[in-house]
Amino acid sequence: MSLSPLEILLSLAAAVLFILGIRGMTHPRTAVRGNLLGALGMLLAVVTALSIGDVMRWEWIAVGLAVGAVGGAVLALRVPMTAMPEMVAALNGFGGAASLLVAGAFVGDSSTPVATFAAAASGLIGAVTLSGSGVAFLKLREVRWADRLAPPGGVATTAVLLAVGLAAGGWLVAGGGEPAYWAIVAIGLLLGVALTAPIGGADMPVVISLLNSYSGVAAAATGFVLANTLLIVAGSLVGASGLILTRIMCVAMNRSLANVLFGRMASGGARADADEVYGGKVKATSSVEVAMLLEDARRVLVVPGYGLAVAQAQHVVRDLANLLESRGATVEFGIHPVAGRMPGHMNVLLAEADVPYAKLKEMDEVNAEIGEIDLALVIGANDVVNPEARTDPQSPIAGMPVIDVDKARTVVVVKRSLSPGFAGIPNPLFAADNCLMLFGDGKKALVELVAAVKEG
Repeated sequence: MSLSPLEILLSLAAAVLFILGIRGMTHPRTAVRGNLLGALGMLLAVVTALSIGDVMRWEWIAVGLAVGAVGGAVLALRVPMTAMPEMVAALNGFGGAASLLVAGAFVGDSSTPVATFAAAASGLIGAVTLSGSGVAFLKLREVRWADRLAPPGGVATTAVLLAVGLAAGGWLVAGGGEPAYWAIVAIGLLLGVALTAPIGGADMPVVISLLNSYSGVAAAATGFVLANTLLIVAGSLVGASGLILTRIMCVAMNRSLANVLFGRMASGGARADADEVYGGKVKATSSVEVAMLLEDARRVLVVPGYGLAVAQAQHVVRDLANLLESRGATVEFGIHPVAGRMPGHMNVLLAEADVPYAKLKEMDEVNAEIGEIDLALVIGANDVVNPEARTDPQSPIAGMPVIDVDKARTVVVVKRSLSPGFAGIPNPLFAADNCLMLFGDGKKALVELVAAVKEG
């Protein structure tokens, strides 16, 4: 189908906006603008695609845009920051569902081998994205029975499902029609569960990033089904950027992608239980005592974790940092790449609280100067500050780079209890000689700490 000059111009403009949007989101200072440019590009792409060849009448396009805008606004206003990882997982699933449904609607019209092959790819990858994102959503919501969704047989079952899915794809290419396509989708749904259910919660940031990439690949495949260049461009950009981010996350965890997808927690050796690690060694403290320590601290490092998000304490942390800096201390924030439940979770939280980007330090930069830190304040983080990753080769997190807060002069951990993180193991840091535990709700404890610092 030939395009009019206006449609060609609009398509080119949308593609440029996609690229500028991704470029803008590479830095916090331009991230908001990049997000808006990407959204504008998608709006332009949708309107252009629906208007080509009079696919839909303009009134129906307007209705669809209005419904989407209202739904998006409601989600933006009602979904709390703590639920943002689950929302990202759900959006990935929606993307996979949209791709497989659109491709399925055109299976009967896919007369060329390329379009039929693309439909098979879209159905399989879109279904994997849909069910895998659903499982990831349940895990992020900490629904305990989500782990039991994994079919028996482990990697062998996953390999069989993949082989059957590819065989069904061959059936579709050979002329199997709609029965073959929906067989691909059914197998893909099972494959998505088989791939995602066994993966531990600590690996969910990597899984979310990978599923985001899958949704882009599925969209690009659907673009070939529809012969829609814009969809191919948008899907390819999402797929490529998701893979790059997945690679970055794996490097941050010192894990290969294959190990994340098919590996299991380290199994050799006997693991110490909480009583062995903590028994008689944990030292509780109070906000008044921590305030006294902060009076003498010239350099303070704040290490945020998921507990900070749960407590919605990011604004109080900002107030504490401003207060300490007004008294001459230097306050920095140590950001572990996989802290939280999605890539960049801590960066987003602190940006929401207007913490200057220059104060956010990457893990390697922090570890290089950790010996100069007078007091490390860990708020709701667990696995990403667990020294067992360095010291115990049998640990589930062995080899994972962590922020070495145990090497600071004093460590204060703000936490509700001694409960383990997503890895499910005790943290020897909490029993270290230079560590004090400030137990309580993160926000309440920090509010009391701010008040104690002011009184001091």
